[in-house]
Amino acid sequence: MTRKGTSKRRKWLKIIGIISVLLIVALGGYAYLVYKSLNEAVDTMHQPIDREKSDKRVEQITLEEREPFSVLMLGVDEREGDKGRSDTMIVLTVNPNTQSIKMLSIPRDTRTEIVGHGTEDKINHAYAFGNEEMSMATVENFLDIPLDYYIKVNMEGFKDIVDAVGGINVNNKMAFSQSGKQFEEGNIELDGDAALAYIRMRKQDPNGDFGRQERQRQIIQGVIRKGISFNSLTNFDDIFDALGRNVRTNMTFAEMRDIQKNYRDAAGTIDQLQISGSGEYIGSIWYLIVPEEEKVRVQNELKEHLELEVTEAPA
Repeated sequence: MTRKGTSKRRKWLKIIGIISVLLIVALGGYAYLVYKSLNEAVDTMHQPIDREKSDKRVEQITLEEREPFSVLMLGVDEREGDKGRSDTMIVLTVNPNTQSIKMLSIPRDTRTEIVGHGTEDKINHAYAFGNEEMSMATVENFLDIPLDYYIKVNMEGFKDIVDAVGGINVNNKMAFSQSGKQFEEGNIELDGDAALAYIRMRKQDPNGDFGRQERQRQIIQGVIRKGISFNSLTNFDDIFDALGRNVRTNMTFAEMRDIQKNYRDAAGTIDQLQISGSGEYIGSIWYLIVPEEEKVRVQNELKEHLELEVTEAPA
C-alpha cells in the first residue's frame, strides 16, 4: 500500500473513531435522560403505606429470584375536594416461570367483609373508609392471597397515559356510542379521550358491569404491551410525566428496576379472569353476592399462579 493510501486509511479510521465516540456519548446522554426522568417520576409516584406484612405470605418475596408476585390496581375517580371511590379494582398476578400474567376484575358491588371497618359492604367502599391499606386488606381477605403491591391510577388522568404511549389497539366486541364517540365492532385504535369513554360505557352493554370490566382489562393490557415496546422509549418523557401525575404505588425504584429486568417476559401472555355471582337487594341496597364455591375457584386459580397451596373446594 502506498503512503498516500495508508494516510487516507488512517484518516478514515480517525473519523470512524470520532463518530463512534460521539455515538457512545449521545447514547450515554440519552440513557441518562431516561434514567433521570424515570427517577423523578418514581419519586412522585412512590407512596408507602402504613401496613404490616401480609399474613397470607410466610416469607417476603425476592424479586431477584424471580418469585411470582401480586398487585392490586385501583382505578379512582379523584376530583378536587373528594378522594373518590375505587370503582375499578383489578388484581394482577405475575409469574415469570410460566411467562404469564393473570388479571382479575372484582365487581365494585361485591358484598364482603371490609377488613378494619367491622362491616360487610360493597368492596369498593374499602377505599373510601381506609384508603389503599383497607382496600388491600379487604381484597386479600376476599381472595385469600397475599397482595405485595398496589398501584392507584387516577382515572380522570388515565387518558394522559394512553396518549403518552401513542394510543392503543383493542378488539371491541360490540358497536356502541359513548360521550359523543362512536366505537365500531372489531379492532379499533383508541387515543386517551376515546379510551376513557370506552371503559366508562356500561348501560348499553347487555353484560352490564362485567362488560365494562372486560373493557377496563383490555385498556390496561394495551397500555402494558405498548409501554414495554421499544418504540415507546422515544416518548419516555411524556410517559414518565403522565405516570408521575396520575399514578401512586408502594413500589420503590429498585423494585421497579428488578421487575423490568426479571419479569419482562411475563407480559407475553395476559389471561383475563372473571368472578361471577348474583344480584341481591339487602335492605334497599343492591349487592353482588359471590357463592363460596365460585370464590374458591378463583382463589385457587390465583394461588396456583402464585405457586401457593390451594384450598379444598367446599363439600
